[in-house]
Order: sequence, then C-alpha cells, then structure tokens
Amino acid sequence: MSAANNEIPVPLIRVNQAGIVLLVVLGIVLQQPAVIAALWAIQVLSLWQGMRSNIIVILGAPLVKRKIPGAPTEARELNRFNQTIAVILLSLSVLLFWLLPGSFAGYIPAALVALAALLAICGFCVGCFLYFQFKRWRR
Repeated sequence: MSAANNEIPVPLIRVNQAGIVLLVVLGIVLQQPAVIAALWAIQVLSLWQGMRSNIIVILGAPLVKRKIPGAPTEARELNRFNQTIAVILLSLSVLLFWLLPGSFAGYIPAALVALAALLAICGFCVGCFLYFQFKRWRR
C-alpha cells in the first residue's frame, strides 16, 4: 500500500466532522433520535468500508474538491481511531434511546461526539490527543 493510500485529505475529514456536528444538533433541536441513529449508521458504514462510503463526505466533497490537491492529510490509522471512538459513543447513544425511550440520556454521548468534532474543526483533536496518549502509554 502506498503512502498516499494511508492518508486522507483533511478537507474530507472536516466535511465529515461538520456533518457530525450538523446532524447531532439537528437531532437534539428536533428531538429526533432517528437522526442520531442515521448518523450512527453512516459512521459505522464508513468505519467498515472506508471514507469513500461516507454519505456525508460523498455529498460534501464537491464543496472542497478544488482544495484537495496539495491539501494536508491525516493518517488513515489516526482517522480510524477517531472514528472508532465516535462509533462507540454513537452506539451508546442509540442503545440509550432504545433502553430509555423518551429520555434525553441518549443525546449526551452524541453531544460528546459533536463537541469533539467541533473542537477538531477549531484545531484541537480530542481523539488525536487520546491516540498519542495511548501510544505513549503502550511504550
């Protein structure tokens, strides 16, 4: 596998992060757990099949297409780590909606995912911080 295949353009990652924030906010404002469940499905499929299967990225890529050549990239391994954390939290969210129908509890893990995505858009990647701490701890 070439180095280029191990990297994902940051603009595509930002599109996904913006989509996460938008969908979680919509789910909370509209009080629709189905929006969070749809986001969960999108992220699970993307984690399983790769970023190219992410409908948020597919729809948003044309908005950043001109910026991708020469754009900074992020390691695929780091992106998968971050996305795994998001899928775990979104899974917890969906589980809470199922176990506690009508409760606000399911929105809390989803809001944490949205907050982490918003922080990453602003320049601080919580998942990256955890990843490097985990790597340091393993040594």
